[in-house]
Amino acid sequence: MDATMKVTLLSIVVLFWSFAECSDPHLDPLTPSEISRVQTIIQNEYPTNHKPTFNYVGLEEPDKLKILSWQSSNPKPSSPPPRRAFVIVRSQKQSHEIIVDLSKRSIVSTKVYQGNGYPTLTLGEIEEATQLPLTYEPFKKSLRKRGLDDVSQVQCIAFTLGWFGEANTRRIVSIKCHYRNGTVNFHARPVEGVEIFVDVDDMKIVGYNDRYVVALPKAEGTDYRASKPKPPSAPKPKQDHGPGFTIDGHSVSWGRWNFHVGYDSRAGAIISLASYYDVQKQKHRPVLYKGFISELFVPYQDPTEEWYYKTFFDSGEYGLGQFMSSLQPSIDCPSDASFIDAYYASSDGTPVEIPKAFCIFEKYAGDIMWRHTEASIPNELITETRSEKTLVVRTVSTVANYDYITDWEFTPSGSIKAMVGLTGILALKATNYTNTEEIKKDIYGTLVADNTIAVSHDHYFTYSLDLDVDGVANSFMKSNFETVRVKDRNIPRKSYWTVVSETAKTEADARIKLGSKPSELLVVNPNKKTKQGNKIGYRLLPGPMAQPLLLGDDPPQIRGAFTNYDVWVTPYNKSEKWVSGLYVDRSRGDDTLAVWSERNRNIENRDIVMWYTMGFRHVPCQEDFPVMPNLSGSFELRPTNFFESNPYL
Repeated sequence: MDATMKVTLLSIVVLFWSFAECSDPHLDPLTPSEISRVQTIIQNEYPTNHKPTFNYVGLEEPDKLKILSWQSSNPKPSSPPPRRAFVIVRSQKQSHEIIVDLSKRSIVSTKVYQGNGYPTLTLGEIEEATQLPLTYEPFKKSLRKRGLDDVSQVQCIAFTLGWFGEANTRRIVSIKCHYRNGTVNFHARPVEGVEIFVDVDDMKIVGYNDRYVVALPKAEGTDYRASKPKPPSAPKPKQDHGPGFTIDGHSVSWGRWNFHVGYDSRAGAIISLASYYDVQKQKHRPVLYKGFISELFVPYQDPTEEWYYKTFFDSGEYGLGQFMSSLQPSIDCPSDASFIDAYYASSDGTPVEIPKAFCIFEKYAGDIMWRHTEASIPNELITETRSEKTLVVRTVSTVANYDYITDWEFTPSGSIKAMVGLTGILALKATNYTNTEEIKKDIYGTLVADNTIAVSHDHYFTYSLDLDVDGVANSFMKSNFETVRVKDRNIPRKSYWTVVSETAKTEADARIKLGSKPSELLVVNPNKKTKQGNKIGYRLLPGPMAQPLLLGDDPPQIRGAFTNYDVWVTPYNKSEKWVSGLYVDRSRGDDTLAVWSERNRNIENRDIVMWYTMGFRHVPCQEDFPVMPNLSGSFELRPTNFFESNPYL
């Protein structure tokens, strides 16, 4: 089927995309019983002496066309699209890609991956690798050399190594260790100068360095627990809000919004099938087919031997979903929030529950949605205002030292906002310095406490945003603001600005570096207009920006080339899901969004996906230590001529 025919069929199907419910079991994450079924089916295919490691087990989604067709059917067909799982297992130092039909309890296809890179690390692999130093005699000797005698106080972390031009790589991680002894904040007490290398496939130590000794930062003042700091912390605020939404499985209805909440062990939260009920048109209108964080790229800026490779891809190398934390009522979320559990597959394929992985709640922070005071009418004062209550879907992923709060927020006026919050513990490096006057060279960060450097770094959150603005066939439009000189000499004004719109025809036209030119970016439906003749659309209101400062030929930037532009647009392709590639650990940048986009495909009046990167450049400060207050940023997808007028009226 060629692209034109596919778009035509999608356009026909999308006439019925105005469903009143978004319930769709085909997008629900795998259940514990389904994960167990996958485990049994695959383990039966491998000899007992070569048990596979389950590095990824997720939903193999049906084609978008099939999902939308099923949604539009009334009554529903007796045979819905099959439930399938996509699995990556590691066995005998090979990565196997397997598709399992859950209803038929059989393997549909299997192949051995032959390219560069390795799959996401599992929690089991990380735990086993980080225990190896504790019984390794050279490491114990290094501890004794530093006067650290109690191995039970050692806590280790596994770090991916990246790729720096090597012709051949192995699945090796670096292990860095810390010494608790007086604090739960072990990140604040690194055993600097010692580095252990572990081959994850063989699960054995293959390299060891003890290059230098520096002072171990003190434990005093690093504990962040509420019972420890003095003077006592302020009392916790009471959070009470009235629920006004319904949850049916993974489908949520609130006000005029319907949407589906999904889960993936790599992406974390996935929002799908978001539609808004238009009172004037008396139907639900599609807005967002799917949105999720495709990758979180975190390059640290210390080029020394023990730190240069710390350029992490937290989604592809570690998995934002499998590192999701259980949320605490009245603390992480309001007391009357509703919760949804999540499940992922452990290293051996056993389902693991994350209780209260999602919370969903109404938020009212005293914000105004709209207001106006009219005082010019004789003998009359009019003040009309509406408070804004929104619906929030929240998750928290704790990847080693950082805690990432992610919110999807739905507003009554038709906007979708995505917020991320950065908190937790900084990546800390031990040093002999105690005052900045002692420093005579670049320390690649900030001296935040005695003997403690917090290393500078970036955070790049790249979102996949498959907008279906009132239909599947959309276009990407740039509304450029241009200065015009007034030609009429009778007018004292010399200039004004106007909007000059251009529609991107190919992928190259839609690569945007924000700030390079004053403009607004929109996804529009070129096939529909308002009564006034404006194109129906949604525009991107960007959040924080941190464009890359690494050189283009620096290996971390080659792997993270999807951050070269803040915005990309590609034609929908089911296989193009992860901007950093399917296999990210030790990858070489040959399967990234930047590579896909080189084909420069047609994106005008097509089913398109927008990729947007929100960036934070973090120069740490002393207030970030010992635990960092939440640093947040957000972007908004805002209706632009989507409605005939303010929809909340």
